[in-house]
Amino acid sequence: MLRRGFLVFLSRLAGLLVVACCSVSIVYMLACTPKGDGEQLALPRAHSPTGKDGYEAVLQEREEQQRDYIVSLKKQIAQLKAELQSRNEQLKSVQEHLPGSMGVQLDHSNPAQVQANLLAFLHSQVAKAEVHSGFKLSTEYAVVPFESFTLQKVYQLETGLTRHPEEKPVRKDKREELAEVLELALGSLNRAEADGNARQRLFTASDFVEGIYRTEKDKGTLYELTFKGDAKHQFKRIVLFRPFGPVMQVKNENVDMGDTLINVIVPLAKRASKFRQFMQNFREMGIQQDGRIHLTVVYFGKEQMNEVKSILENTSKSANFKNFTFIQLNEEFSRGKGLDVGARVWKGHNVVLFFCDVDIYFTAEFLNSCRLNTQPGTARLRVWDDL
Repeated sequence: MLRRGFLVFLSRLAGLLVVACCSVSIVYMLACTPKGDGEQLALPRAHSPTGKDGYEAVLQEREEQQRDYIVSLKKQIAQLKAELQSRNEQLKSVQEHLPGSMGVQLDHSNPAQVQANLLAFLHSQVAKAEVHSGFKLSTEYAVVPFESFTLQKVYQLETGLTRHPEEKPVRKDKREELAEVLELALGSLNRAEADGNARQRLFTASDFVEGIYRTEKDKGTLYELTFKGDAKHQFKRIVLFRPFGPVMQVKNENVDMGDTLINVIVPLAKRASKFRQFMQNFREMGIQQDGRIHLTVVYFGKEQMNEVKSILENTSKSANFKNFTFIQLNEEFSRGKGLDVGARVWKGHNVVLFFCDVDIYFTAEFLNSCRLNTQPGTARLRVWDDL
């Protein structure tokens, strides 16, 4: 009995505790609930006696704010227009006092004159650049080298000749730039053919042989592109210039390399086995494929000299090749002196001098590149290619 009574007491006590907790929770919620919108804002209701007047007052206040904002914007616009007019007048005054500062007038009232002035400025940039003729530089470090390119490759000199100069993969911006220049050159060639009375030929990208380009930072970019001509040793050369503006055609000329001879000058001492390999390449590329070539061998000392002369004479007989000169010097080997002696021995007409080492392997295409990128009567090669 006592146990049952105790259990009943505990159950009642638990019920009382639950009721007490619920009451406390309800009181706490009522005390902490935030006030309603009506009590906070005390806005007039629609059907109250002052509701219509209250809404009209609010709308009128908002309208006045918007009107003030519009007036402020109009004042700012008027100030900007006045400032723009003042700047235009200052610019016109500067143009009147310095009309030839850049060679371009900015008077947009006459579009034809604007175009003529712009064209004159672009031509002045071309005249300043080394396009038609060279100019004297202070040191050799001021020379801007050319870079060579074909349809697939770009050769850079910035990496130095000690490394392979081929750039791969070609950057997307440079690839698009050269593709644009190639397209413009082809369009120029095909227009020139269409204007002539002779048979019309359509030039395509497959006719492109090679190109060179360089950028002068204060003038623009010069492009020279060479295409196959109508005959085997004839070529077409297009010179374009981009004076930090539209690309302009500077020159369109025919180039005949049929009579251009290359004199390959090789200084040598001993190394008969290397010379035999060199002559195999020379016979295949220089004699059989090219045919417009002369070989000058400047030999130092007497050791292995007879073997070298025998290799040269055997090639002469087997390939029916007579365009060679053999010079023997009883001195210590000096590459510079060998090249100098070989160059001075030549007494014929203008010739391309190709200073070559005995371990160089070259192609017929490289020989054409030497012809296309040299100028008669000058001692300079305008571009190095990949051997």
